[in-house]
Amino acid sequence: MAAIISCNSYSPLAASKWINPTLPPKASTFLTTPKYNSHRHVQCQLQNGQKGRPFSLKECAISIILAAELITGIPSLDAYAANPPLPDLSVLISGPPIKDPGALLRYALPINNKAVREVQKPLEDISESLKIAGVKALDSVERNVRQASRALKQGKTLIISGLAEAKKDRGAELLDKLEIVEDRNRDAVAPKQKELLQYIGDVEEDMVDGFLYEVPEEYRNMPLLKGRAAVDMKVKVKDNPNLEECVFRIVLDGYNAPVTAGNFVDLVQRHFYDGMEIQRADGFVVQTGNPDGPAEGFIDPSTEKTRTIPLEIMVDGEKAPVYEATLEELGLYKAQTKLPFNAFGTMAMAREEFENNSASSQIFWLLKESELTPSNANILDGRYAVFGYVTENEDFLADVKVGDVIESIKLVSGLDNLVNPSYKIAG
Repeated sequence: MAAIISCNSYSPLAASKWINPTLPPKASTFLTTPKYNSHRHVQCQLQNGQKGRPFSLKECAISIILAAELITGIPSLDAYAANPPLPDLSVLISGPPIKDPGALLRYALPINNKAVREVQKPLEDISESLKIAGVKALDSVERNVRQASRALKQGKTLIISGLAEAKKDRGAELLDKLEIVEDRNRDAVAPKQKELLQYIGDVEEDMVDGFLYEVPEEYRNMPLLKGRAAVDMKVKVKDNPNLEECVFRIVLDGYNAPVTAGNFVDLVQRHFYDGMEIQRADGFVVQTGNPDGPAEGFIDPSTEKTRTIPLEIMVDGEKAPVYEATLEELGLYKAQTKLPFNAFGTMAMAREEFENNSASSQIFWLLKESELTPSNANILDGRYAVFGYVTENEDFLADVKVGDVIESIKLVSGLDNLVNPSYKIAG
């Protein structure tokens, strides 16, 4: 159990921004952890006895609660309680924190179709059922399957009516392939669940009719991802006899983070990360993106200046992200984010501690489960811009070490969703 933290002194475990405040010579964007090892030998300690800023009462309370490991969940935003935007769906997704990256991405889609969620929910619940010991697990799975099958039969017409007009034929075809049957073979349950949820996810994506909001004018000319994209990141692993290289599939969510995801895809298309080493891997996060030389981020050759992007957070229940401010700064203490730090391999932008709009090219993946970052109740949510999840081989992130090399990151889908790609501009 972590120690209780004093409220009038600085502690890296409880700092509200969770960023290292002084990293010479590059004032950097690394998240603060008790210990940070880098191939550059950068230390995490404050320099020259520098004192941290006093904690607010809220930060003090968070620190104490985290130390006592008492956080169990964060309720919905009070302002939404009286008039929730999606009242039916909020009931459907209640329960234990969702930690599966695929499920998080499915629930993050901007749709409001109760019928399809009623099919999805019991299929997602199979994961919890399989944790039950013995034959009771299969009994619980059977109940999940029957509930999903019944919901599909009763709601098929409503599901089809919710498909985007241009995608109706494809969505209906997918539904016809969705055959939900019972299977008492425990080993066959998880693969079948994955297959069914893939169909459900595809149907739900066919319900999204274009990009549903306007990005603020000041960011409208930046590279924007107006939809989803996927990349494969190939990492060469050193000094590990059990793993030579690994390819991580990462799904990027431009519906909820168009500026952040667009910036990353644009850098991928520039091959910015190819050949770059992993710069931090401490059991808390894996991080990279700090280029060689004095620059702390990507230097746009057209301006010869570091390209930065604003902090971008989508609040659950809202139609568009908030920009330039943390949810704490906005007073949204109880708000849930649409893309939470719930999954092993949650991907987000690193930034300077006190500069919300300083993110450029440094990215990190959170390694769960940490006692400091419990799902649905950690103080990273609302402070850093999540824009994707590792959906394949995510467990191997724990084997990645400082000095391992990203051989390549390649876009495998979603290029058509990238707007204003700067990589095509010469100069």
